[in-house]
Amino acid sequence: MKRNYTIVVLILVTFFVISFLTNILGALNPAVSSGYRLTETMAGFLPFAFFIAYGVMSVPSGFLLEKWGEKRMMILAFVLAFAGALAFAVFPRFNVFLISLFTIGTGMAVLQVVINPLLRVAGGEEHYAFNSVLAQLIFGAASFISPQMYSYLVTNIDSGNVQKPLIGLMSRLVSGSFDWVSVYWVFALMSVLMILVILFIKFPKVELQEDEKVGSKESYVELFKNKYVILYFLGIFAYVGTEQGISYWMSKFLFRYHGFNPETTGADAVSYFWGLMTVGGVLGLVLLKFFDSRQVLKWFTILAIVSLTTGLFGGNNVALYSFPASGFFLSVMYPVIISLGLNSVKKHHGSFAGILMTGIAGGAVVQLLIGGISDLTNLKTGMMFLYVTLGYILSIGFWAKPIVNNKTVKLKEIFKS
Repeated sequence: MKRNYTIVVLILVTFFVISFLTNILGALNPAVSSGYRLTETMAGFLPFAFFIAYGVMSVPSGFLLEKWGEKRMMILAFVLAFAGALAFAVFPRFNVFLISLFTIGTGMAVLQVVINPLLRVAGGEEHYAFNSVLAQLIFGAASFISPQMYSYLVTNIDSGNVQKPLIGLMSRLVSGSFDWVSVYWVFALMSVLMILVILFIKFPKVELQEDEKVGSKESYVELFKNKYVILYFLGIFAYVGTEQGISYWMSKFLFRYHGFNPETTGADAVSYFWGLMTVGGVLGLVLLKFFDSRQVLKWFTILAIVSLTTGLFGGNNVALYSFPASGFFLSVMYPVIISLGLNSVKKHHGSFAGILMTGIAGGAVVQLLIGGISDLTNLKTGMMFLYVTLGYILSIGFWAKPIVNNKTVKLKEIFKS
């Protein structure tokens, strides 16, 4: 099939928007907690509301995709994101925020199901690996920019720079202690722009491959009889719980224990966490060409545990750099766990992929656990729960027995004439 560059660009922009809307919560956590006077458990409900949508919607979205097609599903996703963002921007109350986050999360879950098969068809199967890596780089760039956008808006609104058109508009739309709500006006605008763009683009016909189809009820029943399906589901659950556990609580931790300003230094730390995760992902791709993926997973997980430890127990500057550095070491975990999982079953890969995607709900549940433990003890002890999730991820490197191992290249083969 001829490559459709318009669709490829649209998908890359969609990856940017997904990341931009998804990974802002960590930077917002201190301001939201202060504005609504939340306990840590209540603060944990924010990522819970967002990420539980993945657990609820990943498999149903696959069924809807086969029935409705890519264009209508993408429009539906951005309509949900727009409705959620606008509702909260207009009515910035805590209960509305929870509903808004679930609605936006549902939209993002739908998009995740749609865009990967579409990228394969529009960009050409032979270019799919390259385009997927490019998409992840753009995803990481958006995660880096999003907290910076938050910091720019709130610091300028606070300082009264109303001569800047955007800041002047936002100053009229938000109230003083809720200046952070301005980011949801931006999200609403981005979503409606995406709807308008998608309406005017012609989509190619997508024939789902076997590993992209959601599968039958019988396939799920058969898969759940395989212990490795459950174990890898828990692996994704633990990974997303860890990723969000560090990125979401990091800024609040740095403020509470070290006094760093969450609107500037804290937001920067969250931003660099995602930026370093992107850089680590590139290095991980290289390492996976030379080493078994289980070994790479072990090394990076051990280094992530070290980084988390120095972040929790180190001094001011050590903590400030250690938490973002953990993003670098988390970077290889998601693709390695997914690939080990899919390479551990002989059939029903589409159904298995849907089960793995529901594991993203770990980003919801783990935050509630951290919040609950923090209320009973303190935030540092709450974040120590991440040793449990990282410990489970480390165990995968020991018990994983894929049917197919990742292909590696020996250095001596490279230098052969």
